Amino acid sequence: MIGKLSDQQMQTILQQNMMGRIGCSSNSRIFVVPVCYAYNGKAIIAHSAEGMKINMMRNNPQVCFEVDVINSVTNWQSVIIWGQYQEILDEKERFYSIKYLMSRLLQFTEAEKVLHSPAIVREEENGHFNANIRPVVYRISIEEMTGRFEQGD
Repeated sequence: MIGKLSDQQMQTILQQNMMGRIGCSSNSRIFVVPVCYAYNGKAIIAHSAEGMKINMMRNNPQVCFEVDVINSVTNWQSVIIWGQYQEILDEKERFYSIKYLMSRLLQFTEAEKVLHSPAIVREEENGHFNANIRPVVYRISIEEMTGRFEQGD
């Protein structure tokens, strides 16, 4: 059976997940990439280093965002959001947005540590994080949202 998700089901999916895909376009080019996010009930909050995605969204702030929960090819849920990219520039708002995002992501990583403790890679070990890079903090202001599901027999 294929059907539509209720508003409450969509809210739950957005709250219970931390990975989604953002779709943006600029100069006849479309770019879709995974991002870590936090949902605050009104907007998607995320951050990124400067690069193609940020440049495209600055050029064309109309974006699409998708979150999926896939258990099998016949048992899945998907939420799609259309909205506006808004870079958070106010220092106080930026501070609280990144604090909220990091607290939500920490909840997921703590749960992952409990479930998969041998596979944990610390940031000091992989050298991936650079404290000197100031990330771009942004929100996707939600204009429209839809959700679908399939539940096999």
